[in-house]
Amino acid sequence: MLATQIRQKEGIFYFGSIPAGELLDRVRFISRFYGDGEEIAPARIAHEDEIAQFIARIERTDRAFQRTLSRAKVKALKNFYETAASQPPIPGTVLLFTAETLRFQSLPGVEGIGHLSEPQAKFLIIDGQHRLAALRFYLHEHPGDAATIGVPCIIFDGRSEDFATEMFVIINSTPTRINKSHLVDLYERVSFAAPERRFAARLVSSLYAEGDSPLRYRINRLGGRSQQDKWILQAELFNELHRWASRDWRRIQVSGGGAREAARYYGVIRDFLKAAQRVFADAWGHPNYMVTRPVTLKALIRLCADLAREDAEPAEGRVSRWEERLAPWAEQLRAFRAEGFYERFPAKGEVERVARIHRELARQARIETRPAR
Repeated sequence: MLATQIRQKEGIFYFGSIPAGELLDRVRFISRFYGDGEEIAPARIAHEDEIAQFIARIERTDRAFQRTLSRAKVKALKNFYETAASQPPIPGTVLLFTAETLRFQSLPGVEGIGHLSEPQAKFLIIDGQHRLAALRFYLHEHPGDAATIGVPCIIFDGRSEDFATEMFVIINSTPTRINKSHLVDLYERVSFAAPERRFAARLVSSLYAEGDSPLRYRINRLGGRSQQDKWILQAELFNELHRWASRDWRRIQVSGGGAREAARYYGVIRDFLKAAQRVFADAWGHPNYMVTRPVTLKALIRLCADLAREDAEPAEGRVSRWEERLAPWAEQLRAFRAEGFYERFPAKGEVERVARIHRELARQARIETRPAR
């Protein structure tokens, strides 16, 4: 492939045009995998709906960074390709990645322009999945146009797949382009993310996946689109844990930081939620109560941070010790019935209501709260 070599600081990548038909044979469509029944797949896929069938077949993997394809967006782009006449159908570049180091041979007497070898494995798509998926269906109906469409591509090679993830986040990290909950999934793999953000993201991941977590599989990692019975959005939980980690970050660093401290913090949160679960008894997870709704769970995370400051150690016997400390909550279960809950905890909005629940539960359990910053 004829390509232009581009240097930016220490980075080297390539720009080239690849014929549409050839490009589609060289790329791999993937999407982020969410296990335990959380895949976003059309509930009923019509046999004649080729786009839905294609999306349902796309490989899903925990190492992927791409969002699940939008059927509506693919259809809209395909329609644009069909109606575009004087306008080029794909005016912007598609970003591709391969972990293989490609060989570049400059043309005689021309610096920066030459022949670029092809990878053995298929390219990962950093940016442009929807455009290429739409192109696939467009060419299926208009195969004669394949020779008339060259797709401008930027190619990155010879890095780890985390480089591709980081590039994806850089491109898509504005609020209108990437869901915050999806971004949390990727923080641990992004080098520029603040360490306390990566720390909080690790806690969220443990609370979702660990077998002894009271929140296992109850965290909505898909930003509100999952049809499963979830209690709190991943982004909401992350915000509370990040707030706690930011306050304690100097102490976390002194204690060694990283995986060891994350495991310790996870143990503290797990034990607090277990103690709360025992105290709230049948109200825990019950649809007629607000105990495991976001507004209460966020207050519980703040209370956990407060209690951990004064009584986190020893870890042995912590659940029973904290169950006894939180026991007065059992007498207040009526206040957490869904019916009339917002009248019993009046507030101008959820932020104020979370703070109100936090103060009230702390008062009942005689937990000293830390003022908000």
